[in-house]
Amino acid sequence: MVTSRVPAAVAALLDILRATPALAGVRITDGPESTNATERDVILVGWHPGGEAAVTLTQDFNAAGARTRDEEFTISCYAESRRGDKDMAVSRNRVFELVGAVETALRASDAAPQAPTLGGTVLWAHLTAGDLQQVAAEGAVAGLSFTVSCRARI
Repeated sequence: MVTSRVPAAVAALLDILRATPALAGVRITDGPESTNATERDVILVGWHPGGEAAVTLTQDFNAAGARTRDEEFTISCYAESRRGDKDMAVSRNRVFELVGAVETALRASDAAPQAPTLGGTVLWAHLTAGDLQQVAAEGAVAGLSFTVSCRARI
C-alpha cells in the first residue's frame, strides 16, 4: 500500500519540467546542487534557499471507515537566472519567465487536460506561492523560490 504520493509526484514534476519546450536549455535538478556561476538558468525541485523542508505534507482520513486518506503537500522549488551584466531587470524578467513556464506546464489545456494531476499521481497540483531574491554577485542574479501545492488520495 502506498503511504504517500510525494515520491511519485516529485518524480512526475521533474519529468514534466524536463519535457517542457519553454524550459529547453534550462538545467532542472532533483534537490539541491552546487552553484555553477557559468549557468544562466536553473530550476531546482525539492529545494529553495534557506528552506528546511523539501516537501511539507499532512494526511487525514478521507471519510468514516478509514479506508482512504487525503494527503496535501507542498513541494519547495527554486528558479534562478543569472547574467554577467548588472541589469537586474533582465534577470528578474527571465526568472519570472521560467516560473511562468512551470505554471503553464501544470495548467490544464486542450492539449494536456491531465496536466494538473502530475501524470495521475495527484488529484491536482498548482503553483501557490513565491518569494523573489535579487543579488549582485558576478553580475545580476534573480532567484524565485516557489511552491507547488498538491492534493492526493491514498
